Amino acid sequence: MTSDDGTAFSAELARASSSRRAALAEAAEATKGIPQIAHAGFVHDAQKEYAEAAITLALIAGGPLPTPHSLGVRGVSYLHGIAEAIGELRRHVLDSLRAENLERCEAMLERMDEMQSLLVTIDYPDAMTSNLRRATDVTRGIIERTRGDLTLAAQQQRLASRLDALEGGAPGRST
Repeated sequence: MTSDDGTAFSAELARASSSRRAALAEAAEATKGIPQIAHAGFVHDAQKEYAEAAITLALIAGGPLPTPHSLGVRGVSYLHGIAEAIGELRRHVLDSLRAENLERCEAMLERMDEMQSLLVTIDYPDAMTSNLRRATDVTRGIIERTRGDLTLAAQQQRLASRLDALEGGAPGRST
């Protein structure tokens, strides 16, 4: 699913997204008259995973945060998808750190902060939000660890630059 210009990837992503959204709608419709199944968590979990994937892909591609309506998922599933996407974005930040792309890391950390800010505004009983408060608390720790890793990497990069300047950029120096 790669392309030099990203067009093929975007088209494939849109097609896959449409297919998954249709499957979720079909599952919701099939369980509509059966509350024991509809509320057992199967549809919620599927919607949450779909929301997580769509949110992660959108943000990594530099797009806006999709809405629950645009994804066709319930609000609670969407919020849990946001919480889980924060963990996926941490993985992306760590990959970007290894590639020494600190600007990308800063941008992703900012998006993670924005999503966390949204989650903390949801103050409803856990029975209504499927324990969103716990997921929100977990995301706070993920973001703080990411911020610490990014801070350390930035300091190491500045130190390496200063050492290079002191040495006059001598060739053969390992970093």
